Amino acid sequence: MAEITERSAVFTDYDSFLFHQGTNYEVYRKLGAHVDIENGVLGTRFNLWAPNAQYVSVITARTGWEDEKWMHRSQWDGGVWECFLPDVGPGDAYRYVITGADGVKRYKSDPYGFWTEKRPNSASIVWGLDNYQWGDDIHQAQRDNTKVLERPMSIYEVHLGSWKKGYQGDWDEDGFLNYTQLADDLVNYMTYMGYTHVELMGICEYPFDLSWGYQVTGYYAPTSRYGTPDDFRRFVDRMHQAGIGVILDWVPAHFPKDDFAMGWFDGTPLYENSDPLRREFPVWGTLAFDHAKPEVRSFLIANAFYWIREFHIDALRVDAVASMLYNDYDRSEWRPNMFGGRMNLESMDFLRQLNFEVCGKTTGFLIAEDSSAEWGITEPVDHGGLGFTFKWNMGWMNDTIRYMNLDPVYRKWHHGNLTHIADYAFSENYVLVLSHDEVVYGKGTMVNKAPGAIMDKLGELKTLYTWQFTFPGKKLLFMGQEFAQEREWNVKESIDWHLADDFGHRDVMQCVKNLLEVYKRYPVLYMDSKNPTTFEWVNRGDADRNIVAYYRRNPWNYEGAVLVVCNFSPMEYHDYTVGVPMEGFYKRVFSTYDSLPDQGYSGDTPPLTAQWYDCDGYTHMLTYSLRPFEAIIVEFPRHE
Repeated sequence: MAEITERSAVFTDYDSFLFHQGTNYEVYRKLGAHVDIENGVLGTRFNLWAPNAQYVSVITARTGWEDEKWMHRSQWDGGVWECFLPDVGPGDAYRYVITGADGVKRYKSDPYGFWTEKRPNSASIVWGLDNYQWGDDIHQAQRDNTKVLERPMSIYEVHLGSWKKGYQGDWDEDGFLNYTQLADDLVNYMTYMGYTHVELMGICEYPFDLSWGYQVTGYYAPTSRYGTPDDFRRFVDRMHQAGIGVILDWVPAHFPKDDFAMGWFDGTPLYENSDPLRREFPVWGTLAFDHAKPEVRSFLIANAFYWIREFHIDALRVDAVASMLYNDYDRSEWRPNMFGGRMNLESMDFLRQLNFEVCGKTTGFLIAEDSSAEWGITEPVDHGGLGFTFKWNMGWMNDTIRYMNLDPVYRKWHHGNLTHIADYAFSENYVLVLSHDEVVYGKGTMVNKAPGAIMDKLGELKTLYTWQFTFPGKKLLFMGQEFAQEREWNVKESIDWHLADDFGHRDVMQCVKNLLEVYKRYPVLYMDSKNPTTFEWVNRGDADRNIVAYYRRNPWNYEGAVLVVCNFSPMEYHDYTVGVPMEGFYKRVFSTYDSLPDQGYSGDTPPLTAQWYDCDGYTHMLTYSLRPFEAIIVEFPRHE
């Protein structure tokens, strides 16, 4: 039996005031279905915002979906309908029957429902908020969104339904593991590899598998594909107890048109924009949220609070930010803003409010998946920015992949694809992403971005990952790419774990594991946000040999610095030279050849000795052999 909270679920006049002001960030504790007691009787209280409806009732599975229980308008808020049903409790499915302003009767799921039936069914299910006993006190005590810029962040992006399948007994088309099974396997794997965070695709309930969870119908409901809401809490808890942060993909820009969902909810465009030129996103066939409406802001910002507070989510990755920034985003016809421009001022104001409130009142933070070139995505709100903590670096991803697509013989003509990225690397707080978007719809997988024979591809991929893990910005890698998945991602199938037993693919996995360890070991590789002095080119002009060389350092001196050299060519350079700023012994701490038998640098490898010789504009020089498609990381001399 669910515990009854101390606060009643009655929607009060103060709740109404905050809700219509756009600042009720706990509105989910009042609207929706809540186990409660009325006149000493245990049951469920239903509160629904449908201001333009003519009539509203509740039907439940308990009564065979036939006995309509009529709701009445709240005494505190005429736009909110309410009723109390005794003997209805956790696990009971329900729907709202709404006769809209247009006279049409619609059967709707609860926008604030905490759980739903597994697709293709779509009824909401009563579920309590306060049943689960958390065990992540240590993790919660350490959460501080003001310190996240200074900490390592290596993100493993995962789609739970296709990370690993678990077919047992009779054939199951889905073969889903449940949240508990996934937690056990994923924690063990991520701990072995050394990732710091997991980013989850498609957790907010959605009806269509091929949308990957980006067309949400249940913003407050963890998907029932893998279990109950408390099962998902257990998943997050298990991650936190293992020291792994959890990031949730979140979609506040748009929602699908399914009849049971939020579209035309009470016979009017309640959640979507009433302006026909701003109502839809043709590219997705979805409806755009009306971010100017205070009640929609309460719904969405409270939802961010909900995941952070009720499920202990560490961060939300906000999907499709660019679609919210521009009125003309994928629209042939569009309406300018009040000043005649293309910027969506209402959505920008919503994003500022969202970031300001979440970062100011919770321990969570937000990451922008943004393809725009607008200034200030990660600038604080009080400095004129949107206030996100991080932004995906889509430019780094596009330019790097464009370079990798080329045959090495032609790369010298496109060397700037790599080197110019550093010119804007500190304009925002970036996450360097090689995400699911890059391995679907005919784009190939990461290993197949490069031309050549398979062993060359694997060697180039290891150097690409070295470039990613040593370049300024936090890191994200999509599942399967750590062992060089050769087949494009298919949401219906497990990733190809058998490849991890293949010699060449396992070598790539070991390389990623080594990089994750090195990344966390050297603070100069992760304490880099918006500080250009932490990156220094040694040689950005070695286009003919397809080589880039650079330092990662602290802002004041070379104490704790590392040298990175990436050879993107199939040539070996026996006497490769690179400039260094001081004398001493330099230690090679990583090579992409490390995991190959008799090829790597062992711990007993003699250090490189700097010679006093002008090179690359520095006073000293290192000389060593650089092998085909090899990347190395060299530790600077330590001074006691």
